[in-house]
Amino acid sequence: MAYRSLREFLARLDEAGELVRITEPVHPVLEMAALADRAAKQGGPALLFERPGTLPVAMNLFGTRRRASWALSCEDFEEHASELRALLRTAPPQSFWDKLKMLPKLGKLAAMAPKHVSSGACQEVVDREPDLRTLPVLTTWPHDGGPFITLPQVITRDPETGIRNVGMYRLQVLGPRRLAMHWQLHKTATAHYRAYQQRGERMPVAIALGGDPALTYCASAPLPPNVDEYLFAGFLRGASVHTVTGVATGLDVPADADLVIEGFVDTAAPLVREGPFGDHTGFYSLADDYPALDVVAITRRKDAVYPATVVGPPPVEDQWLGKATERMFLPLMQIVAPEIVDICMPVEGVFHNLCLVSIKKEHPGQAKKVIHGLWGSGQMAQTKTLVVFDEDVDVQDVSQAAWRAFANVDVKRDLVIADGPVDVLDHAASGFAYGGKIGVDATRKWREEGGREWPEVCVHPPEVIARMDALYDRLVPGAAPLRRPRIAPPPAASWTPRRGGILQ
Repeated sequence: MAYRSLREFLARLDEAGELVRITEPVHPVLEMAALADRAAKQGGPALLFERPGTLPVAMNLFGTRRRASWALSCEDFEEHASELRALLRTAPPQSFWDKLKMLPKLGKLAAMAPKHVSSGACQEVVDREPDLRTLPVLTTWPHDGGPFITLPQVITRDPETGIRNVGMYRLQVLGPRRLAMHWQLHKTATAHYRAYQQRGERMPVAIALGGDPALTYCASAPLPPNVDEYLFAGFLRGASVHTVTGVATGLDVPADADLVIEGFVDTAAPLVREGPFGDHTGFYSLADDYPALDVVAITRRKDAVYPATVVGPPPVEDQWLGKATERMFLPLMQIVAPEIVDICMPVEGVFHNLCLVSIKKEHPGQAKKVIHGLWGSGQMAQTKTLVVFDEDVDVQDVSQAAWRAFANVDVKRDLVIADGPVDVLDHAASGFAYGGKIGVDATRKWREEGGREWPEVCVHPPEVIARMDALYDRLVPGAAPLRRPRIAPPPAASWTPRRGGILQ
């Protein structure tokens, strides 16, 4: 289902017992974040702070797989992955980016493009003399540089092509009408900023908050330039995103958003100091200089809810946004490397530090081919550690993957070390946004790769497991089911010595 407002999504959570309403005083400086952090780390409910005299604050909305899936209008986000896979199969064979750019033309997606409407609930209240201090913007960690908006949809437009981008960038409140824009080096909004700067023009920006949570997710999704995030949101929610023209900037904004902040960046003005900020790495990102947004209007629904999230030491609720991205973007990664069977980006790796990949290995050196291919693909270029396994390894089972990697790797032979772009939040990198990366070939080694005779994994026969599990359940009533690793015998060809491409 498509949600017509954030309150509609909250109502669904409330009906399912997934929402706790908090009426007692909890302060937006440190306290709300501390409470939401505990809820996220324990898989707890969504929280709605209903403080009298101010806007309600919704947190931990995406804090479980179930809620994150509901936010994307499905029962489990694997459904969207399957549909994307089917859509991509209908496209002619092209490059990864060309296929993504074709998505608007594929089948029913053409009917899900954003639709402009004349009016929307997001403009029921219009304030042309706004004060950001009236919003319940959270200060999350004690050494943060101030209050930060943490769950925005930042809308910008390419001045040359007019193509929209929607990104999720933290925004520090510097004053009643000023925000610091944390546009990272590799982000599309930074490219738009440079383009306006070269033209000597100020840059219009709109910041939408709330509305259908699928829109919030899409602002975080690693879509390439020129692929409209609101088109992708239409695909997820099964209905077009309705937009209205902003009251001050002329940018199209979601008609059903809860709040919209509009303003302009003076591209000729000096940068402003932003940060520090307790980030999703679990460490404070240091203060640095970024553009400032001068706010000229704030519009909102009459019943607006302010959405916020905690970023910090994992696990927090962004793990489920990341997991949704992992599942839905797997079909797109398989265009780059068709041999990929599955991927996992464990929460401990905070998205960019670790990716586990299983492949159907068919020739020597294939794992290293996949490593280099992924490092050349979009935001995967910033992945610091890539570990590649055979297809019989369940990479979703991080414990099993660690066991197999430690057992299968010869560090002199199987490591790929490279320099290149890394996440700008990587404090360990040797330079800003540039540093070392490592790829690990944890597959079985063929003779051409320096492998010897390779042993098989110890596995009980399935018929024995079935009989003994039944016996154990009788002997130990109430015993929890044993989660066994998914271990299948490897394809015979994967350990058959080869020479000259011919089976010996």
